[in-house]
Amino acid sequence: MNKITIKTCHSYYLLVLLLISFSFPVFSQSDTVNIDQVEITSSRIPSLYSESSRIVNIITKEQINNAAVKDIHDLLKFAVGVDCRQRGVDGVQSDISIRGGTYDQVLILLNGIPLNDPQTGHHTLNLPVDIQNIQKIEVLEGPACRIYGPNAFSGAINIITGNDLDKNLVLSLHGGEHNLMGGFLSYAQQYKNIHNYISFSRKKSDGYTSNTDFDITQFFYQSAMKLNNAKIDFQAGYTDKAFGANSFYSSKYPNQFENTKTTFLGLKLNAKHGIIDAMYNIYWRRNQDRFELFRNNIDAPNWYKNHNYHLTNSIGGNFNYSLKSKLGKTAFGGEFRNEGILSNVLGEALNDTVSVQGESNALYTRGHARQNISFFIEQSYNIKNFTASAGLLANWNSDFDWKAYPGIDFSYQITKKIKFIGSVNESMRVPTYTDLYYSSATNIGNPNLKPETSLTYELGAKYLGNAIDFHLVAFRREGKNLIDWVKYPDSTKWESKNITKVNTNGIEVSANVNCLKLTKNKHFFIDNFSLSYSYLDATKVENAFVSKYVMDYLVHKADFSLKHKIYKNFFAVWNLSYQDRNGTYLEYETGNEKKYLPILLVNPKIVWQYHSLQTYVEASNILNTDYYDYGNIKMPGRWISGGLKLDLNLNQKK
Repeated sequence: MNKITIKTCHSYYLLVLLLISFSFPVFSQSDTVNIDQVEITSSRIPSLYSESSRIVNIITKEQINNAAVKDIHDLLKFAVGVDCRQRGVDGVQSDISIRGGTYDQVLILLNGIPLNDPQTGHHTLNLPVDIQNIQKIEVLEGPACRIYGPNAFSGAINIITGNDLDKNLVLSLHGGEHNLMGGFLSYAQQYKNIHNYISFSRKKSDGYTSNTDFDITQFFYQSAMKLNNAKIDFQAGYTDKAFGANSFYSSKYPNQFENTKTTFLGLKLNAKHGIIDAMYNIYWRRNQDRFELFRNNIDAPNWYKNHNYHLTNSIGGNFNYSLKSKLGKTAFGGEFRNEGILSNVLGEALNDTVSVQGESNALYTRGHARQNISFFIEQSYNIKNFTASAGLLANWNSDFDWKAYPGIDFSYQITKKIKFIGSVNESMRVPTYTDLYYSSATNIGNPNLKPETSLTYELGAKYLGNAIDFHLVAFRREGKNLIDWVKYPDSTKWESKNITKVNTNGIEVSANVNCLKLTKNKHFFIDNFSLSYSYLDATKVENAFVSKYVMDYLVHKADFSLKHKIYKNFFAVWNLSYQDRNGTYLEYETGNEKKYLPILLVNPKIVWQYHSLQTYVEASNILNTDYYDYGNIKMPGRWISGGLKLDLNLNQKK
């Protein structure tokens, strides 16, 4: 890969400007959020953040707006307990893991509806929403199978959209180095009891090095209708990503290209039947993927006959009933999901081939479909300062047998602000179609894989005050039959296997401080700051193989975020992340095994806000750190960009 060369004079100017910004007085006040009153979905029974016995990290709308990032992928890179490994920037492709799990072990939801792709976790973050659509993000750390169903193995991330009716027209434009340019437009309108919201965004760039260009389009529509005792929510989205995939899956072929098109529909009904609160969901997600090992067939050898084509469809529905009684809070319900794939690479041979839509002379020759049914029950009970919530998920998959996954969360309120928490939960994940069927010159799939399971223990404490939100937690995850791609010493191929056992121990500490509330001074220099640190240690019982994913995790991760005022309508935001990764990779140029080096990423942002207009300039990786999230795929150095955003209320009376 060529060494990245960019002009640095503007970068140093920006750094100097940010540094001297600390010397100015302050004259403005930022908005604050009462986090303890935020409703979260970390259990089958809706509860407030202050009531939860689990570690749920909430990224608020204000934090999203202020962060020195342009997309959800970069935002999650600085989130507590999250490892976001990128192959491409600005939302091209990222793999998300929580607490040392793999990228297939995290469940991603949009407004409570699962988005995971059955082909591979590489496509799970093909989201139809722009970062400006998001109202908040809930990151539930630890097993969530009992709460969200299968595949929430090591955690879940629920992305919740929303908008403010007093700012019903939003327009933003941004641009930067490497011919980066993008725009976002959204409109919200309320008519009687119906609320409609629509948005469109597009961004593109020539890329920071050869074959890293991208062109991404997103469309999202959401409506809500309130009835007497019910509310109906409908959402629809579409995203189209076309990008150069330089060395994404093999360093031997740097001129790879990929195009994914994802469609999503969801319908939710909240209703009240007497003392019972009911929720019903139905959804459909379609992902079409075209992968070119040789972009546009340039320099393709004779043995290369076809691109890889995949089409997945996920259709599902669920129902959830909850009620309160003398026994406490009770919830029960069920879910159905059908996952199908058509491909010319993955699956079993089809009796009749299927034409690939939009492609000439391309056929789907393989495929598979599976069904998943689950039922759950959960009971929560409170005795004075002690609260416990226990539940059970019974799950059946057409490729596997019935299996039950129990769990319990509990807490003890020591004082008004201090709570002791603990949990014991089982979890599971079924293999993806890539795990089962992908075979190539360097890979061997395994159609006989079993679901991976885990038992996780967690103990900790939470402090929730008016100005400080703090938690300290330790956990142990005992994983069985974990799915990984492994290579044995006498082999040249990676094989998909169920690893006998992997135990992961970890600790995490996090603090969020609102300085305006803490000092009771709205003119205080620092608005807020947050600091978190996590440590992980994983051991595998069998050591005769090299692990590609399971043993490749962040041993140390420390994140720091700071927002402070500069002068009048100017303020600055700093996002820092220190990452020290376990694992090695084979350096393509030399063939030598190389260890991942610790990295420090610093993203600053300066904002000028005046009524409905906001302008900003930001820098990704301002220290110009050389780093790799995945071996041999070098991430960009310093990248300067800027933009403006306009929030208007067209309905405001004069």
